[in-house]
Amino acid sequence: MFLKSIINEDDCKKRTAMTNIELNKELYKKIYLMRKAEEKIQEVYYTDVMKTPVHLSLGEEAIVAGVCQALSVDDQVYGTCRGHALYLARSKNLGAFYGELCGKVTGVAKGKAGSMHISCPESGFVASSAIVSSTIPVALGAAFAAKYKKSNHIVAVFFGDGATEEGVFWETLNMACLKKLPILFVCEDNGMAIHAQIKDRQNYSIPEATRSFGLSVHSDDTTDSERIYSITEQAVQDIKKTDVPHLLHLKYHRYLEHVGVNEDYSAGYRGQKDDYADWYARDPVLFQREKLKLLGIIGDEIKLMETEIDQAINESTKLALDAPFPADSELFKDVYA
Repeated sequence: MFLKSIINEDDCKKRTAMTNIELNKELYKKIYLMRKAEEKIQEVYYTDVMKTPVHLSLGEEAIVAGVCQALSVDDQVYGTCRGHALYLARSKNLGAFYGELCGKVTGVAKGKAGSMHISCPESGFVASSAIVSSTIPVALGAAFAAKYKKSNHIVAVFFGDGATEEGVFWETLNMACLKKLPILFVCEDNGMAIHAQIKDRQNYSIPEATRSFGLSVHSDDTTDSERIYSITEQAVQDIKKTDVPHLLHLKYHRYLEHVGVNEDYSAGYRGQKDDYADWYARDPVLFQREKLKLLGIIGDEIKLMETEIDQAINESTKLALDAPFPADSELFKDVYA
């Protein structure tokens, strides 16, 4: 809606023709949009105008930006309750995004989905869910359909490290490898499942355990979205060439509490903020902004990109706040039994 001038509609299709500078500009636009869109949520959430719990992605942006930049517009993605970044990477409709968070008729699902089930199927973001691991087998089915129809597109499913503790995750890996399906598993590993650290939950290595199924696995802790883009692009090519599913095990640091808009270092379950100084020094937004400067992009051009995104966010938020709530009759529409 407001992002037509910000993110090129066909940027994914044109990625092979992009120069390194153009690619990094697109990545920065995505990362900056994700960060500022969620900072706006932080700003207004205390006023109770958003009628939904929120799971924010601050600190994670490089993963979603890099992976989605490498996917084509025909590829499908599936997400989790922490799905804002995925929506913003795949859809230009900020108005529908904020409308949904506010429970308004202008929302992507007229206010019925809220934050945890946000999606934009028309842009390839098929579904997200609050149930841990629940979209993983659904993505498997979509990958099976893609292979059956010989559509030449792939399916990417995003999930956290806690999702690997569900039986359906391992069942899906087995079937994906057995049937050689075009699926990319993206594990966004922040070392936490709500408040539980990995050392208290897992007696296995995610890369080693998943590799035993026949997957091709790549593990990284980079906050460089261009590196993640390159890794993903290679994975997509390999999937199409070899019929071997891939898993990207990508670590990051979650800046905020599991649900809500606050930092949670005071709770003590994951130490203090200073313990994560290395992650903050490699912050995805700062890292990508510095890369643009190293590539010769002047500060005024960067500021212009940021200003356009800031204005789009402010306009979309205002429209969402001014929009009406759905009529009572909407409660009985689009509901299936």
